[in-house]
Amino acid sequence: MWFLFILSWVATLVQVCFVTLALAAGLYYLAELVEEYTVMTKKVIRWLIIITVCTYIGLILFEEMPKMLTFTGLATVCFYSLLLSNFPFIDVMSPIFIISCIMLFANHYIAFQYFTEEWYPFAEVLAYFTLCLWLVPFAFFVSLSANDNVLPTTTTSHQPAGQDVVSSYFNKKSKRNGLLSIFDYCKETFIPQRDKRF
Repeated sequence: MWFLFILSWVATLVQVCFVTLALAAGLYYLAELVEEYTVMTKKVIRWLIIITVCTYIGLILFEEMPKMLTFTGLATVCFYSLLLSNFPFIDVMSPIFIISCIMLFANHYIAFQYFTEEWYPFAEVLAYFTLCLWLVPFAFFVSLSANDNVLPTTTTSHQPAGQDVVSSYFNKKSKRNGLLSIFDYCKETFIPQRDKRF
């Protein structure tokens, strides 16, 4: 009896490893797709924002959720939509991005506070958090590395002297910032490279 109990814990550990690996592979694939299709990604994020707004409107009309929760969520989604104006270029030091992050944490705090006081089935709580709180921020998180491979359109002020826009771009191109750089670092660190010898 005790041996099967130990096997169940070992199997759970193996399953967690497989799920983590699958999640990392899926995130890497999504980040590659976002880098390749930035215009389509912007349209997808816009539709996700519209779906989230419709979800909040449905919660206002058909559920008895507090106004503070739903209106904070709508305000947060409005700040997310402002981030699309310069997409795929997202400046993490811009006021809109910082306010969006603050609103994200405030929205989570209000939602946690409400769902700890009021009982809902776990599936409904998970549906609220997935569709209203996590869907759009996750899309922006995956697309943070999208601006690494977008050609520049104007000259920037922090450009080295004597270089044009394209030369400066190709000199910086090998440096990735964002999600793909984290995955590339993990791949180089944890996965051994084979030497091709003939």
